[in-house]
Amino acid sequence: MRRQHFAELLEELAPRRELARESALEALRGGPRKRAEGAGRKPKLVFIDRLLVTLVHLRLGLPHQALAVLYRVDRSTVSSAVRQVRAMLADRGFAVPDRPGVRIRTLEDLFAYAYAYAYAEAEDVTVCIEGTEVQVRRPQAGRPGRKPFVSGKKRQNTMKSTTLSDHQGRVLFYGAIRPGRIHDQTCVRSEGIAEQFHQHPTVKAEVDEGYRGLTNEFPGQVTTANTLTR
Repeated sequence: MRRQHFAELLEELAPRRELARESALEALRGGPRKRAEGAGRKPKLVFIDRLLVTLVHLRLGLPHQALAVLYRVDRSTVSSAVRQVRAMLADRGFAVPDRPGVRIRTLEDLFAYAYAYAYAEAEDVTVCIEGTEVQVRRPQAGRPGRKPFVSGKKRQNTMKSTTLSDHQGRVLFYGAIRPGRIHDQTCVRSEGIAEQFHQHPTVKAEVDEGYRGLTNEFPGQVTTANTLTR
């Protein structure tokens, strides 16, 4: 990412983050602030560092613990920053390579764009669907809904998200965030992805074994990794 692009992104997101933070604090206090702006506990990571940490994590896949060591903070601080900024980036939408002005914010947007592109270019479009898990702090003992966060695959407390990218690995959608115990396929089905395949038959997908059910339901559109290697 160029410095100018980073500066523009920072200028766009910083006011939104500050407004959201002040709104949350006002709701917590039950009224407007009583102390001067800037008083109180200072954040361990200012917003520019939070944005940079998130972009590095998304681009290079560095673990939260490694980033925490670099910034000399606790891992939970980095995890909180990535969770907050990642949601802001998702709300902002994903840019489409070589398509200035196009923004994808929902699965419906992605499938509609891929379908329109396939129609315009007279060729099928293939997207890659992948589920990822991020370790989260273990919910307090005795709190209702604690078990859904325990991932059977990771053997730890996680949150699961779904990423859709193009054939070059460029992310076009990130969402369908659910507790780690929920199956990958359930995450995307709850977002209505099966209906999108019905509505857009020219859009195809490559998936891993976690989405075997989609392959069985849409044999002409969804292909698993094992099928690809045969």
